[in-house]
Amino acid sequence: MTGREPVRTLIVDDEPLARRRLRALLADEQDIEIVGEAGNGSAAVRAIAEKKPDLVLLDIQMPGKGGFDVLHEIRDIHQPIVVFVTAHDEHAIRAFEVEAVDYVLKPVVEERLRTAVRRAIIRRREQSRSDFSTAMTRLLERVHGDADPGRIPVRSNGRVTFVSLDEIEWVEADRDLVKLHTRRGSHVIRLTMAEIEARLGVRRFVRLHRSTIVNVGCIREIQPWFKGDYVVVLTDGTKLRTGRTYRRAVQGLIRGGA
Repeated sequence: MTGREPVRTLIVDDEPLARRRLRALLADEQDIEIVGEAGNGSAAVRAIAEKKPDLVLLDIQMPGKGGFDVLHEIRDIHQPIVVFVTAHDEHAIRAFEVEAVDYVLKPVVEERLRTAVRRAIIRRREQSRSDFSTAMTRLLERVHGDADPGRIPVRSNGRVTFVSLDEIEWVEADRDLVKLHTRRGSHVIRLTMAEIEARLGVRRFVRLHRSTIVNVGCIREIQPWFKGDYVVVLTDGTKLRTGRTYRRAVQGLIRGGA
């Protein structure tokens, strides 16, 4: 231990062997304290209300009351960090909606479980829910193997929508967020510019400035500006200034269109 209180953890699974395996895999995790187990949803609700765990390792499909039912019942009682441990990968989007911090598939691989638990420990230490959107975006990518890299999942008003890369006209940094601008409106997501740049790819998008990325197909014209900079005009009339670091990228566009 490092002088901090351990993360109090409850294991919920209807299979005794599964509970024992999770307990055994986490036995040497010094930052984890197993405070109890529950073999069904009703017992889980009672245990959460009584023990107020920091973290719940929660199965989704259990006889009677499933994992999502448990979370629904405890919403006004206690809000622990949740890591789903399940044999079913079709619940990933719903896991996103209830803000689970991770989603571990059975049969459980030790290192995968440890990674999820360490992520939960960090979340507990930070005591902040502000970056759940980023975590769940990454969760969707892990569960589905990034099967559809042509879309960006966006969480808004309790729902997950998917924005096609073709719809994105430009992206701007907004403090610790990024804003995706499309013809139909804007979407704010919690990613860094480096992360969104990696998602967008270099073929269709170009970085103009440390706070601006643009869809090449939406550029109408490029105008020279002062001291070697440029103004990029989009098809809707939006004007974006380039930054010194990214001049070469813009010059490459000019040469390519010559």
